[in-house]
Amino acid sequence: MAKAIEITDSNFEEVIKSDQPVLVDFWAEWCGPCKMIGPIVEELAGEYEGKATIGKLDVDANQDVPAKFGIRSIPTLLIFKGGEVVDKVVGAVPKSVLSDKLEAQV
Repeated sequence: MAKAIEITDSNFEEVIKSDQPVLVDFWAEWCGPCKMIGPIVEELAGEYEGKATIGKLDVDANQDVPAKFGIRSIPTLLIFKGGEVVDKVVGAVPKSVLSDKLEAQV
């Protein structure tokens, strides 16, 4: 089963240049709603293996990328396609919401 990849300031640009849609979960260890959505993100990584790239970026350890995209509240999930943001979700949402948004991009 695929797992969400760890995205950092240093590998971010490389990850979003994928041919596939890329979902990035901006999170932090101390964030309660992030802990609620974390397992959902991991499930999606397995379900979309080969169709989309699913990753998590710790905003405490990596501050350049969240600053670049104006991430003010977490969890924020951005979906990239062709290196551009095509969708955004802020807050803990049901899995179906994320699945629908990914489906629209695959």
